[in-house]
Amino acid sequence: MNLSLSRRSALRMLASLAASRTIAHAQWDPARRYGPPRTTRRLQVGSSTLQVEFATGALDLSDDVVMKRIETAAHAVATYYGSFPVPRTRIFIVPVADRSGVVQGTTWGDVGGWPAFTRIRLGQHTSPQELAADWTITHELVHLAFPSLPDDQHWMEEGLATYIEPIARVQTGELPAKQIWSDMLDGMRKGEPQPGDEGLDRTHTWGRTYWGGALFCLVADVEIRVATGNRKGLEHALRAIVTAGGTIDHDWPLPRALEIGDGATGTRVLTQQYRKWSTSPAPVDLAKLWQQLGVQHSGSDVELSASATYAKIRDAITTAKA
Repeated sequence: MNLSLSRRSALRMLASLAASRTIAHAQWDPARRYGPPRTTRRLQVGSSTLQVEFATGALDLSDDVVMKRIETAAHAVATYYGSFPVPRTRIFIVPVADRSGVVQGTTWGDVGGWPAFTRIRLGQHTSPQELAADWTITHELVHLAFPSLPDDQHWMEEGLATYIEPIARVQTGELPAKQIWSDMLDGMRKGEPQPGDEGLDRTHTWGRTYWGGALFCLVADVEIRVATGNRKGLEHALRAIVTAGGTIDHDWPLPRALEIGDGATGTRVLTQQYRKWSTSPAPVDLAKLWQQLGVQHSGSDVELSASATYAKIRDAITTAKA
């Protein structure tokens, strides 16, 4: 299946579930719905513990293969953020009969005494190749690394996950950089404001929530790097937010998080960009941005120019930092 099409379809489905992430689930127990897990496994990622529970149900894949995929996703997130964002988290794998692939993922904060809880609905007939190509698990684990926001700012939660997931996977060698720039070249235009747009806080369409949020992140990442001579980027701001306690189990107003992020980069990029984008359309000249980054179509392929104005910035975005 074409990756961009499967991603687009899944992001549309995730959009319908995004609001549920803010519902209070502190007393919610998945065993009440799915019964007790048939098995429980644990992963250690740095100093963080990931408890993985498998609900009753048939899977063609072995538990070991599923655990390896979760470990790969967790490692990508830890690489981007410098460490895994929460000390412990719970992941519940729910088999879905007569389906294949990762059907759906949802993540909540502060569930049953756990800082984070992720439910992954995994198709019974998922092949090893389908699981290896999956991006949903990484997307969901990125959500752990930002505070829970009011409903009007779901675009930031989903935009961050949409933007960071592929970058983190490039940083660990799971994906080639050329592939994700190709996906962004096609995807970011879906986040542009359409007629009648009132800004990201007031326009909650699928395109603006996921790709509009991702476009905010891309532009901010580039602007931070321009302002700091490419010494710092969006990941430095996000790492500082996590260090300050801004993880999914805490409810914060978005301006608080952005102020902390700007403090870490020594800029005002995030707060000023949010002020502009939150309540007005703020269109982006994508043709100019792609030219500056040196990302362009070449027939059915994508070409990355080494001589582009922001070629070093483009390469720095996908390079893992210590």
